Amino acid sequence: MDIPLNVDVHCPDGRCGRSTYVIVNPTTEKLTHLVVREQWPSRTERLVPIDWVAVTTRDVIVLNHNRDQFTQLEPFIQTDFVQRDVPHFTTDPTLTMLWPFVTPAKRVVEDVHRQIPPGELAVRRGARVRATDGRIGQVDEFMVDPESGHITHLVLREGLPWDQKYINIPVSEIERIEEGVVHLKMDKERVKALPTIPLRQP
Repeated sequence: MDIPLNVDVHCPDGRCGRSTYVIVNPTTEKLTHLVVREQWPSRTERLVPIDWVAVTTRDVIVLNHNRDQFTQLEPFIQTDFVQRDVPHFTTDPTLTMLWPFVTPAKRVVEDVHRQIPPGELAVRRGARVRATDGRIGQVDEFMVDPESGHITHLVLREGLPWDQKYINIPVSEIERIEEGVVHLKMDKERVKALPTIPLRQP
């Protein structure tokens, strides 16, 4: 089962949004959640459990829950309002030469953070992929065993903009996954020797 990113996501009762991230457990190499951005006007991104995914193609993801259930899912972006000491620049009017100094002031500020389960990482389409000897391309999607939830392949987008190709890289060749970067055990020559698929047309 392919888990494509930046594609339309549908519920049984209609379109519900667009895929933006996958959430990966780098220790177990399992894909646990899909992040879906709701349609206009809310644009809220929500954490969708991977077992909600019923069917996928390279251009669409279909969930097995309806839109009402989807809108009840936890938001991916959490915004809290907290009080913090914020530097307040002022001057001492009694001084001949005005010299700025800082006094603390309480301010209510937005604290925005992503709701990523502990020990897991958010990977987006376009995240960098590095071979042992340098950058080789970018993440396009992941292939997942629908029974176990384990990632089986990383689909790499490689090449120049006018001559891009897909390369399916077995998960056994992934050394580690970090925020924004996937590190491979292979060098560029070995990656380019793998079978390639021409890039699909938009």
